[in-house]
Amino acid sequence: MQTVERMAPFLDEMVALRRHLHAHPELGLEEYNTSKLVASLLEGWGYAVTTGLGQTGVVGTLSNGTGRKSVGLRADFDALPIFEETGLPYTSKTPGLMHACGHDGHTAMLLAAARYMAETRDFDGTLHLIFQPAEENFGGAKLMIDDGLFDRFPCDAIFGMHNMPDMEAGVFGFKEGTLFANAEGFDVTLTGVGGHASTPEVTHDPIVAGASIIMALQTLVSRNLDPMEAGVVTVGLFQAGRASNAIPQTATMTVDARAFTTEVAELLNRRIPEVIRLQAESFGVKATITPMTGYPVLVNESAMTQFARKVAVDTVGDARVIDLKRPYTGAEDFSYMLQKTPGSYLVLGSKSDTAKPLHHPGYDFNDHVLLTGAAYWADLARHFLAGA
Repeated sequence: MQTVERMAPFLDEMVALRRHLHAHPELGLEEYNTSKLVASLLEGWGYAVTTGLGQTGVVGTLSNGTGRKSVGLRADFDALPIFEETGLPYTSKTPGLMHACGHDGHTAMLLAAARYMAETRDFDGTLHLIFQPAEENFGGAKLMIDDGLFDRFPCDAIFGMHNMPDMEAGVFGFKEGTLFANAEGFDVTLTGVGGHASTPEVTHDPIVAGASIIMALQTLVSRNLDPMEAGVVTVGLFQAGRASNAIPQTATMTVDARAFTTEVAELLNRRIPEVIRLQAESFGVKATITPMTGYPVLVNESAMTQFARKVAVDTVGDARVIDLKRPYTGAEDFSYMLQKTPGSYLVLGSKSDTAKPLHHPGYDFNDHVLLTGAAYWADLARHFLAGA
């Protein structure tokens, strides 16, 4: 009997748990109730539970047999500051917060796998189930690592999964090498000399300086990068002034940069502040530049990706496993974990007739793939620890 069939009796409880998490979202580093719920369930199933890593992170550890290998499986559980517009019975009970990226589903799938592995003990070695906070904004993966995640819970390999509502439901996608771009950002304050719009000659206009900076930043990809490389530079916010006849003293902007290689990321991270500072100086304006939390390029280890793909074929069949043609331009802080431990990140299709994109106010996780994802986690852990 396949693992999917063995786990079928869990399905109603999985759905109820996922919808409970959806109705009670919490922002990154504020997931106190979610953390308590996860810890309580794991303890009830016999896991040794550690809380507080990365502030609200949870690790459940379970050993069985005599095997010396260990594997880490990771799910994220933070929500987003978005007003939900699904109109569902289990819609967010906290206005302005919602699970718009499927982290509720990720957590429910890993918890279902945790229960199954605890009840069947169908593995030989050590499981480290990692429930991570703050993936969306604060780099919770790095915070957990800085708190000693892999020192306290050493893993021979680490795996993570994300749902994709634009992929056919129940299909697994894999890619060796780069899967997600890096993400770096900068908060910028431009300080000039304000004054009346009728006498611009006695001012140093931060709006004009900002406009010039925005246009100059667009030349970095076209004139600083090798034409065979890729990068994206976006000014997502530019704010200044409150009256048509006044030149303000300050303006603010945010800059976002993406790249698929460390080399391009390093080039953009060096050139963006240079362009901002020198352009501002040319207008007599001072630029104060503050880096924002960034995520590295996510690079999957080849052997671990091939292994994870093979397990997916065993779980759902070859027809429901695909090789992704190109990386995603989004970013994922699981990249920090892959810098420390061999492993792979994969995607699971969650498309439905009403599917909305990730981070859309109308998004909802597709409960029909809960069983598939949970069974895959159980199969992956069992095969890895068996050395298959």
